[in-house]
Amino acid sequence: MVFPILVTKRLTLRQLDDNDYKEIFALRSDDIVNQYITRRKATNIEEAKEFIKNINAGINENKSLYWAICFSDTKKLIGTICLWNFSEDKTVAEVGYELNPTYQKMGIMNEAVESVINYVFNEIHLTTITAYTHKDNSSSSRLLEKNNFKIDEFRKDEGDINNVVYSLTKKSIII
Repeated sequence: MVFPILVTKRLTLRQLDDNDYKEIFALRSDDIVNQYITRRKATNIEEAKEFIKNINAGINENKSLYWAICFSDTKKLIGTICLWNFSEDKTVAEVGYELNPTYQKMGIMNEAVESVINYVFNEIHLTTITAYTHKDNSSSSRLLEKNNFKIDEFRKDEGDINNVVYSLTKKSIII
């Protein structure tokens, strides 16, 4: 499969490459980015390089899609957005995202999420996208709600009781 490059008005979403290690390290070690995420922060560049290697292996095995978010006039990664945790029948996937704090509050992640939603429902024909976000992460909740995600009252994140589960189904939106 050829990796899908998504292009929006301002952005290009492309596959991670080995040269993204500095920006990946910056994201995965940043206190603001990691404020609501239960993962160990990156402590060195080698971890970022290994992360990129593992992400691209997952893509090659059709386990995930992981895009570097860049402005269209540059290749510099400013954030990421991914689809992972696919259901066995490949109809449901989880979306995840992170953005360098310098570029937050500029509508960038909304533009990336809209592009991925369009891709999910029109190209790979999933029926549902889920998202897990910390109950106190109001920016992420607003982003999801702006894109028609609804809280899934019947689902809980077994791994983190502080997370709220959102879902978006194709039939709930008009694309």
